[in-house]
Amino acid sequence: MATLTWNGHSCFTLEHDGTRILIDPWIDDNPVAVIKSGDVGKIDYILVSHGHFDHFADCVKIAKATGATIVSTFELVGFCATQGAEKGHGMNIGGAYLFPFGRVKLTPALHTGSVAGDDEGTFTTDCSGFLISLDGGPSIYHAGDTALITDMQLLQGRVDVAILPIGDNFTMGPEDAARAVEMIQPEVVIPMHYNTFPVIEQDPAGFRDMVGDAARVEIMEPGASIEL
Repeated sequence: MATLTWNGHSCFTLEHDGTRILIDPWIDDNPVAVIKSGDVGKIDYILVSHGHFDHFADCVKIAKATGATIVSTFELVGFCATQGAEKGHGMNIGGAYLFPFGRVKLTPALHTGSVAGDDEGTFTTDCSGFLISLDGGPSIYHAGDTALITDMQLLQGRVDVAILPIGDNFTMGPEDAARAVEMIQPEVVIPMHYNTFPVIEQDPAGFRDMVGDAARVEIMEPGASIEL
């Protein structure tokens, strides 16, 4: 059993057997978040898909306050170390690592990459998603920011819960996200990365209609939690 809480946009808190994992931490300036970074409590790991501000802005701050280990691409973890984040685990696309809570694999994501806060432009990074296989729990795919890509077909049969962006403009929209569901064939789908700004306004109920019987679509409100 695991608990997933949506903090708005692409930020989630995942709890399993006493371990708390924060994904894509953008909270303080997130207009739809119902908490602040100081309210996250105990965090053991922070997973970051890429360095854009709306996925990364509060990462170092929270890592320094909680002692959490940052898990991301090698380059992004390296940048965090220069900012005073002492614990990090660098990875690369397609690689996996067995952590105490389960196995994490960095999956491909098609999106542009930059690192917010890297004023000199020294650090660049590819973007990723995460396939999180919890010990004794579900397998969760957080797609990060991505277009629809055929690599998603390789996830078929490996994902219980898929967390997919539907906002369009910066990521795939509802139609492509529904096609991603057909490729992945998860049991549960959770839409993210929508309705934060006017340019990514979407109707999640319309997305659910597009998915139909292919999976159960869970539409969450910021601050809400579900048991997986």
